[in-house]
Amino acid sequence: MGKPNVFDNQRHVHFVTFSCYGNRSHLSRDQCKRILLGALNHELERHRAVCVGFVIMPDHVHVLIWFHETGKLSSFIRDWKRSSSRSIKLFLLDQSQFARTFPKEDPIWQKRFYSFEIMTEEKIEEKLTYMHMNPVKKGLVDNIAEWPWSSARHYDSGKSVGVPIGWPRM
Repeated sequence: MGKPNVFDNQRHVHFVTFSCYGNRSHLSRDQCKRILLGALNHELERHRAVCVGFVIMPDHVHVLIWFHETGKLSSFIRDWKRSSSRSIKLFLLDQSQFARTFPKEDPIWQKRFYSFEIMTEEKIEEKLTYMHMNPVKKGLVDNIAEWPWSSARHYDSGKSVGVPIGWPRM
């Protein structure tokens, strides 16, 4: 099986999904979500990227990301997963109830990520709605703005979500 195609030669918004290894719920702990957001902030600044929206679920992540330059997506996701993986694994291995639930040599993330390139504002809004509805559909909250681990509060009421949210210049 070859590598999946990632179209990163134009300045589209990328709707990216990646999952925890073995569909484990590594992100069920708030500290793991905080680590992931901290790493996202770092990589946004380092790669000069714009986060249009995100949601962190217990076993996967969705993000809408836009770059000022082309060809940045793969390195951004690699760096974000790499930096967050180390810290999340250290935290989980320090928690005795989690340390026994997976072999310590297992990775935190699945190797691949999935990207869907978005070319219109209507499609961006559709994907934002889809992402923000994830916690509601999974029964984690009743209202999208109640989930603290997404950009929904930013769009709903302008509140800070721990990550700067912006809009692409398409």
